[in-house]
Amino acid sequence: RPLPQIESISETYLSPPHQLSIKYGPVYTFHLGSRSCVVIAGYQALKETLIDRAEKFGGHGEFPAVQMWSHGDGTVYGKGERWKQLRRFPISTLKNAGMGKRSLEERMREEARHLCEEFQNTGGESAPFDPTFFLSCAGSNIISSLVFGDHFAYDDPKFLELMALINGNWRIMSSFWGQLLFIFPKITGLLPGPHRQIFRNSLKLEAFVNNREAKNRNFLDPANPRDYIDCLLIKMEQEKNNPQSHFNAQTLSKIAVNLFFPGTGTVSSTLRYGLLMLLKHPDVEARLHEEIDEVIGPSWLPSMEDRAKMPYMDAVIHEIQRFADIVPMSVPHTVTRPTTFHGYHLPKDLNIIPLLRTAHFDHTQFKDPEKFNPEHFLDEQGRFNKNEAFLIFSAGKRLCLGEGLALTELFIFLTSLLQRFSLSIDGPRDALDLLPESQGLGSLPRPYKLCLLPH
Repeated sequence: RPLPQIESISETYLSPPHQLSIKYGPVYTFHLGSRSCVVIAGYQALKETLIDRAEKFGGHGEFPAVQMWSHGDGTVYGKGERWKQLRRFPISTLKNAGMGKRSLEERMREEARHLCEEFQNTGGESAPFDPTFFLSCAGSNIISSLVFGDHFAYDDPKFLELMALINGNWRIMSSFWGQLLFIFPKITGLLPGPHRQIFRNSLKLEAFVNNREAKNRNFLDPANPRDYIDCLLIKMEQEKNNPQSHFNAQTLSKIAVNLFFPGTGTVSSTLRYGLLMLLKHPDVEARLHEEIDEVIGPSWLPSMEDRAKMPYMDAVIHEIQRFADIVPMSVPHTVTRPTTFHGYHLPKDLNIIPLLRTAHFDHTQFKDPEKFNPEHFLDEQGRFNKNEAFLIFSAGKRLCLGEGLALTELFIFLTSLLQRFSLSIDGPRDALDLLPESQGLGSLPRPYKLCLLPH
């Protein structure tokens, strides 16, 4: 039988995809420019696609807007053996993130201390301030520490330039222009508009990385890699005589940029949403303070050992991610061989778009998904319970390689801030708006100002 198909252009491009899934069901088709795509919606259909039948739906779909500048390089949007090689390397490197004698967790705890100091210096007298800049700096510094081995001061001119490039791309991709570029990449790529800045910013990011690569080469010690660039340079040297290797100068910069963009934008936006939700729900914040006081106390820096003893914090972090819906869809997939799905015939190479948002707001999986409620991730005994419908990082073969990194950052940063501060607002909490400021391929929270009180 034929797939449900959206005929109206206005409905296709102006209606939120999750609303279309309510009307058309868990499987429907529409056109992204000249490309025919099938949307998979709802937890059960997504589970079948991403996990149960991953071999049939695990092909690498088209993402022309990104491929236009990446040329298929990198860890997210490539395909075939090339992608496998490039993706396998950062996974193994991140697992051994003790480069430079400091563990990844130590870097995060140090950055959390810097973040708290910046908050104290800016809002220490209960003066309202926008936390966006500081949260972006903290997230970027974690990736900078991994890639470059450096912690940047928040007023460092080079760091501010790097931040402007990353945040600029994230804002554009989370706007109408980002959505248009995703739908009509070739046509939109020729039109004037703010979306063209994405490609200019990406080239500048690559140049930034290439400049650091040149400096690293001068002091490279293969026995003691200091950062991710050192590890890549060592890998390139090891495989320089291997004609099948994909590790070269061209791919080096793109792999590093692939770490920066999602690693900075998603974490900082999630933290912005998280503080906003705690301002909106002071009862949740109060319960978090109780748990922090009981498990960690006022002096000891939070560590990942504490996480297992803090089920409510874990639940709040997962609920923030679910409710904020920062990245509502997975990277595109393709059908690897003809198959039947929910009674519909799907041909080989058909583009598949897993709509992750529909799992997070699925009434069969969450009691009241339209409301922010950490109880969604707690069992009857108050223990943390990771709902299977939590697909923020996707699932299966295309699971985001930064899942562990992101969850560690969110725990250490949020716990550190609440250990030192109580949150307040100069005005009525009811006026806070949780709806996103813009929504394209990502979501951005509306600007807000918070006040800090000593905890």
